[in-house]
Amino acid sequence: MNKKQLSERDICTKFITPAIINAGWNIKKQVREEVSFTDGRIIVQGKMHARGKRKRADYILFNKPNEAIAIIEAKDNKKPVGSGMQQALEYADILQVPFVFTSNGDSFVFHDKTTNTEQEIALEDFPSPETLWDKYLNFIGIKDESAKKVVEQEYYIDESGMTPRYYQQNAINRTLEAIAKRQNRILLVMATGTGKTYTAFNIIWRLWKAGIKKRILFLADRNALLTQTKNGDFSPFGNDIMTIIKNRKIDKSYQIYFALYQGLTGNDESKNAYKEFSPDFFDLVIIDECHRGSASEASAWREVLDYFSSATQIGLTATPKETKDVSNINYFGEPVYSYSLKQGIEDGFLAPYKVVRITTTIDEGWRPTRGKLDKYGHEVADRIYNLKDYDRNLAIDERTNLVAQKITEYLKGFDRYAKTIVFCVDIDHANRMRQALINANADLVAKHPNFVVKITGDDEVGKMELDNFTDVEEKCPVIATTSKMLTTGIDTKMVKLVVLDTNIGSMTEFKQIVGRGTRIREQDGKVFFTVMDFRKVTNLFADPDFDGDPVQIYEPGENEPVIPEEDDISEEDPILGEDGEPIDGEDGVPPHDFGDMDEEDEPRKYYVNDVKVTVAHERVQYYGPDGKLITESLKDYTKNSVQREFSSIEVFKEKWNNADKKEAIIDELKEQGILIDALREEVGKDMDAFDLICHIAFDQPALTRKDRANNVRKRNYFTKYGDVAQKVLSSLLEKYEEEGIVSIEQGGILKVQPLNQIGSPVELVKAFGKKKDFDQAVKELESELYA
Repeated sequence: MNKKQLSERDICTKFITPAIINAGWNIKKQVREEVSFTDGRIIVQGKMHARGKRKRADYILFNKPNEAIAIIEAKDNKKPVGSGMQQALEYADILQVPFVFTSNGDSFVFHDKTTNTEQEIALEDFPSPETLWDKYLNFIGIKDESAKKVVEQEYYIDESGMTPRYYQQNAINRTLEAIAKRQNRILLVMATGTGKTYTAFNIIWRLWKAGIKKRILFLADRNALLTQTKNGDFSPFGNDIMTIIKNRKIDKSYQIYFALYQGLTGNDESKNAYKEFSPDFFDLVIIDECHRGSASEASAWREVLDYFSSATQIGLTATPKETKDVSNINYFGEPVYSYSLKQGIEDGFLAPYKVVRITTTIDEGWRPTRGKLDKYGHEVADRIYNLKDYDRNLAIDERTNLVAQKITEYLKGFDRYAKTIVFCVDIDHANRMRQALINANADLVAKHPNFVVKITGDDEVGKMELDNFTDVEEKCPVIATTSKMLTTGIDTKMVKLVVLDTNIGSMTEFKQIVGRGTRIREQDGKVFFTVMDFRKVTNLFADPDFDGDPVQIYEPGENEPVIPEEDDISEEDPILGEDGEPIDGEDGVPPHDFGDMDEEDEPRKYYVNDVKVTVAHERVQYYGPDGKLITESLKDYTKNSVQREFSSIEVFKEKWNNADKKEAIIDELKEQGILIDALREEVGKDMDAFDLICHIAFDQPALTRKDRANNVRKRNYFTKYGDVAQKVLSSLLEKYEEEGIVSIEQGGILKVQPLNQIGSPVELVKAFGKKKDFDQAVKELESELYA
């Protein structure tokens, strides 16, 4: 057969794969073909969603499992040998692969990123694994055997078949390369929900197996994280060599230690448990959530790091902190690898989100009347109160109730059992919000007493519900009110609604809170989440430091600030107790207790219950799959998108009519964020996909499927066929009228009702002649439909 007539897959099988094997690559262990390394971005419109196209490499070559070193982009022989190089280079950048090849079966074009050169080479000159690996090691500066031992140590082999995703491999490999080059301060930045702990396990496993790091300290800031890490990702090490340091009791017989920062330090020297270890006891210290303060010169946690300064220290965070007083980068150096929230959403590994912004009638300010008394008889100080004050200095019951009502209204229209976190100003606010939500959801609270719970550092009962709240299998609690406790480190896989009713100016805290909803559980129906904002916190989306892009967002009005006022902004993290729970910033004062103050002293907080509060504005807007704000309606977005893709209705018709399968065009539109089912809900459920596009984008009449089917019947073109063939075509037309064009394109259409009642598939095809005659008749039917 002429090589030009071969498919791309045939070119791979007959020419490219043999060339790789002949060069010495192990086809089973070092070569993977047709590898999808992303999941495809989730595109959300309304309640509907779709997956965008996955990124797929024709070949990825590995030195060892999970150590990608080269990619090959294959093309059929009709295309030039270098065709596809731009796409291959894009994929190589994402995968951090140094060697890139393209081939059409005649030869290879070899792009060497270590020298930034490109050349054509013969099929038989494809380089061996040893050649490329040595070339790469030389490029990154690893030459001695001890350094090679570090980077060549194999990964943990998971019996379940689980392997690290591409970005986790990048993080692990770049970290080991840095350590091999004797870098002792390392920073990894990975968005919440991307598996930082799993990544840390693989780093430690390889270093421990290689005998490079024998004693390891894993520092975290919450008790739940320690247990979760030890019993989860780190379980392959076995309990015999791992221990959690509790109550400052030190046992030096273990190899891997888990501890809270604050569990090793204290206010006086006698409580500094870390000093029971010698300064050189640990070879490796992992600092989880290192933005918490480990990089601060003034932090007590920094004492631990300074004491174990001879150890290699790796900081893990989703949100590196850079302020005038605290710098992760100053301490650890530039990140050896970063994987952002934006990239995670683009790849389809993190859930996208939409934003609902709700403004109340008192958001711009409320001033008490002269002599106004609060519920407890205290005269409310005469000034203008606004969002900065509500629930911190002034609690308005009507506002709290309105927030609870809007949350409940959203859940009723979406899913009453969607896990929800409500972030409040302090513990007192969280308690009042819990009461308001109980009242708003009295029907379900009657069935499930723990439907709404308060989970804060002071509440042991609430903290006991934390495991149930995070458990994928547990239905209740559904709604958790909190202030600081759930901002970070808690794995909330099924959270579908994040409510912001607290003032947040810190980008670090904002990213951590958004991260509570980013986990995807597609098998459990969790593919996106919603941020409901009552405090204009989502103004922070406009900050250049924010790297995520919502699929929907409220657009601030003309006179609204883009960035919160300066005195709204606070970079302070809560002070944590010895149990890892926040003890600062949650000191809400109960309504009946104003301490020992004199009668004339002002209370810390006023409580008012007779202020009229209503919703002033509520709005959502779409973000497209390219991450750009869509300022128009779904119909306008569809119109503009289609007109950008197709210059005229004739161009669109030509593509539609020439497509072998109309479903392919519908899928292409889906990848642009145009969901036909969402349009049908808005424009017309009984319209064909073709007519929806023509009507919306090119102002054509809104024909229904029934209209099109009747037009075909009027032309009576069936009469050229025999009786059985006419019945088949008539049944296909009815099928189209009921379900649409995709239904009659299916390969097994002759096996379904009502066609299977006319005769067997073989008999039905025979009514037209041969299989090609039947296929041609279906094509003619489609042509008649869209004539």
